[in-house]
Amino acid sequence: MGQQIRKAHFDVVVLGGGVSGVTAAAAAAKNGRKVLLIEAGPMPGGELLSGMSIDGLLNARGEYVVGGISDELLDDCRAMDGFIGPIHDYRLICYVCVDPEVMKIAVVRLLARYGVTPWLYTLAEDVVVDGGRVTGLVAVNKNGRTLVTADYFLDCSGDGDLAVMAGAPYELGAPDGELQPLSLMFRMSNVENEPFLAFGRDNPESLAVGESDYIRAGRTDSQLAMELYKQGQPSLFFKSDGPFLRSAIENGELAPTALIMIMPTSVARKEVCVNTTRVAENIVGMDAAKVSATMSTLMEQVWGCVKFLKRKMPGFENAHFAGLAPRIGIRETRRIMGDYVLTLEDAVGASKHPDCVAKGAHHVDIHQDGLKQVRIAIGNGGSYDIPFQCLLPKGLDNVMVAGRCLSATREGMGTARTMGPCMAMGQAVGTAAAMCIDRGYRDVRQLAVGDLQMVLRDQGAVIDGVH
Repeated sequence: MGQQIRKAHFDVVVLGGGVSGVTAAAAAAKNGRKVLLIEAGPMPGGELLSGMSIDGLLNARGEYVVGGISDELLDDCRAMDGFIGPIHDYRLICYVCVDPEVMKIAVVRLLARYGVTPWLYTLAEDVVVDGGRVTGLVAVNKNGRTLVTADYFLDCSGDGDLAVMAGAPYELGAPDGELQPLSLMFRMSNVENEPFLAFGRDNPESLAVGESDYIRAGRTDSQLAMELYKQGQPSLFFKSDGPFLRSAIENGELAPTALIMIMPTSVARKEVCVNTTRVAENIVGMDAAKVSATMSTLMEQVWGCVKFLKRKMPGFENAHFAGLAPRIGIRETRRIMGDYVLTLEDAVGASKHPDCVAKGAHHVDIHQDGLKQVRIAIGNGGSYDIPFQCLLPKGLDNVMVAGRCLSATREGMGTARTMGPCMAMGQAVGTAAAMCIDRGYRDVRQLAVGDLQMVLRDQGAVIDGVH
């Protein structure tokens, strides 16, 4: 028996309810369009809900290089006492910490405020393409199949699913097949701040500090550890080749890892997020069976680290396991090839482009197996521009991408994949789609970048004026 297919029409369809998808949908709706947000999981927000700090919102100088929709989310977190604020790692970056439980509410409020229609528990099965234009997307959920038509489609899936189904070229991983490890964030509460920070202050040789010349500024590890202590936030990064972690990894107390990164998530709960787990088996993030099979290993790594921190880390003696990220973290899958490819040189050179629509400031960050990790600072503590052309897949007229599937080399993606630039890219493509529809443009390349930049600036995005 043939299955009946439903039909629906929206001005803009956004595939993927993660960081870039939320901001893309909100931006398109804010600019007057009827927007559908399709998300495979049970809740929008993606990595914003993981507990991980929001990296790439600020450069190493402490300047905000992303604004607009991101400011609305942070303002909502402030209003609900879920905003901790900017923190300096005295290593490579500054970042922003929020309460992920509060952020869940802020994300849904944002979408509701602008009238975005969310379809959760929904997958994109296929697309309809006509001469370089996507005219429809087949969405599948427990209600069956729906053919959704739209004027513009925004691929914020992280994996470039929509663009690839439509025929866009892409790259995946390194030439030798290497892919970054999968991880699972977890949280611990009732952490005592003073003894934790004092331990870092008194053991600077175990901390990851001063990895950029700009941040080190001629200071010793001890001086940087003192700055972390004076900052007063439970935020320390312990390196694998330092005495504290090296011995734990060598004697099997901890699984091999490059760092244990600890950052605050809630003052009221005295809670921190811990980023350290990894499964480095070059698993392709679209392979559901292989990704699912890592869950047991990651859970055991989480619990092993919980026990280690309670035994060995001052301030954690009476801490409690508080929760897990809602999903496994996938750092790297497809990169859609667009009209411009963001490179390592663009990023570390803090390059500026005339068609900038978003900025990034996180170091080039490529996790590897064992204790290995590539970390390269952005020059002079600044930021780099993400050109609009990085968001335009080759051969497609009415499709844009945002998030980690942007057009970039592996190294370029290794910095632009973080939450700050993903939010900025999402706002850019959502705004661009709305403007194109308003002006009757069938090809996004008809839109003058200067006009897009003007609207983005007016709505709080950071296009220029920072290092």
